[in-house]
Amino acid sequence: MKILIVEDEIKTGEYLSKGLTEAGFVVDHADNGLTGYHLAMTAEYDLV
Repeated sequence: MKILIVEDEIKTGEYLSKGLTEAGFVVDHADNGLTGYHLAMTAEYDLV
């Protein structure tokens, strides 16, 4: 499962990304809405 996390709190985003990656998920992390929107429009995610 591929997940996109959009979180502007860097430590929170890193924490979530690390935990989900360790659980076997593929994770992309965007630290702002514009980047998150760009990623969501240019890649396919199972969960945003």
